Amino acid sequence: MMKKFLCSLLMAAVMVAGFAGGSADAASKATAKSGTYITKHNINVRADAGTKHRIVFTLKKGTRVQLTHQKNSGSELWYKVKINGKKGYVLSSLLAKSSAKSVAASTPAKSSAGVVKTAMNLRGIPYRFGGTTTKGFDCSGFIQYAFKKNGKSVSRTTTGQYTQSAKINSPKPGDLVFFHNTYRKGISHVGIYVGNNKFVHAGGKKSEVVSLSNPYWKSKFNSFRRI
Repeated sequence: MMKKFLCSLLMAAVMVAGFAGGSADAASKATAKSGTYITKHNINVRADAGTKHRIVFTLKKGTRVQLTHQKNSGSELWYKVKINGKKGYVLSSLLAKSSAKSVAASTPAKSSAGVVKTAMNLRGIPYRFGGTTTKGFDCSGFIQYAFKKNGKSVSRTTTGQYTQSAKINSPKPGDLVFFHNTYRKGISHVGIYVGNNKFVHAGGKKSEVVSLSNPYWKSKFNSFRRI
């Protein structure tokens, strides 16, 4: 009888501890939070606030994201981020406040001129899907190569370069020009603005300069952006 009583007491204690622990570990309700932030490191984005939740996708260092909500998980503050239609939670300390203006103003004129010069010297190189060298470029490989030669590290993909940059209204030579719905839906092509309503890119059969007044590219134009 005494054993049964002690067993019941032990089970009750475990249940109480379990409920107490559960309430302590439970995340709070999400509240609205807005703003543009940039990742400090390569980070994992999770399905909910807390490291116990599954990883839904990852982000590279320097990626700009939009905040939609914030939530406390224990003593930690987590932000819900949105990028290219994807959403998930990131530990707040892994993000830094950013703004389109500060990013847009960050490209020195000397560096921009160097990017344009490098890109123009690459004209005539054959187009090669997945290409990143002077043996052949695809559009994002062309951009990455031109910027790398001038001391700037940019993403390998078109969508990565899009999220890494900030939208601008008045382009200068060296800025990026993005197009959508070319060979796939959404952001799908990129070039470097060279002035006089023209851009240089890896497209078609080779790297070349094209006018933004060209009917095809005019219909596919998305935005000017600056890294």
